[in-house]
Amino acid sequence: MKKVSYLICLSLLLTTTVFAQVEKILPARPSPAHLYNDLTKSSSFLTKAQADYLERTLVSFDDSTSNQITVVVVENLEGYTANEYATALGRKWGVGSQTFNNGVVVLISTGGGDGNRDAYIAVGYGLEGAIPDVTADAILENELIPSFREGNYFEGFIKTVDALKKASAGEYKQKRKKRNSPEVGIPTIIFVIILILISMLSSRGGGGTMINRRGHRGWTGGTWMGGGWGSGSGWGGSGGGGFGGFGGGSFGGGGAGGKW
Repeated sequence: MKKVSYLICLSLLLTTTVFAQVEKILPARPSPAHLYNDLTKSSSFLTKAQADYLERTLVSFDDSTSNQITVVVVENLEGYTANEYATALGRKWGVGSQTFNNGVVVLISTGGGDGNRDAYIAVGYGLEGAIPDVTADAILENELIPSFREGNYFEGFIKTVDALKKASAGEYKQKRKKRNSPEVGIPTIIFVIILILISMLSSRGGGGTMINRRGHRGWTGGTWMGGGWGSGSGWGGSGGGGFGGFGGGSFGGGGAGGKW
């Protein structure tokens, strides 16, 4: 038992150290704040019209549920894994609310060449129950990566955001795919235990209900997050108030990644 406790503490220390190192090289929180952020030098991953539409879609979801999804496009991961980069970015920017930790980071790296570019969905503590790793993986494999491999980036983003919205409400139906089951070693098990402990501590009791910005109730702890897309908000000349900023949410490493 003492050995297991030691390993858990050691893994927690190493994980915290890695995320702290990554945060030093991450881009600063955007100002003014946006939910779609193309940080590449070309800034042409989407057309302006597509970027505006995606931003309005993300802002509308934030307005109606308080769940925040940010889409971030970078040129490379500075030598870190997609999990490390996306998780640290979510923590540094504070995606999601501080109370419910209900943020999601959709990270795209454009470097590496065909078949080697990274895509990752990092899920905040509060949504890990609704969007577990297996669901994040299914969304990547079924919605985002196929479109990206065909060069349909806008389509891939819209499908992914729609799937994440449905998953947060318990409505996403996973398409079955025959895939080799990954091996789960002791480090992975320890990491899962750490995430559970952190999630329990951060939730301060968990359970209960939350009231979204329209006054509807949904379950905290990631089981059910109420609301829909809404329709009145936006930015870039559209009617509505635009995105008000990130809320201080936190991440612990939950999510899934793939190559495109």
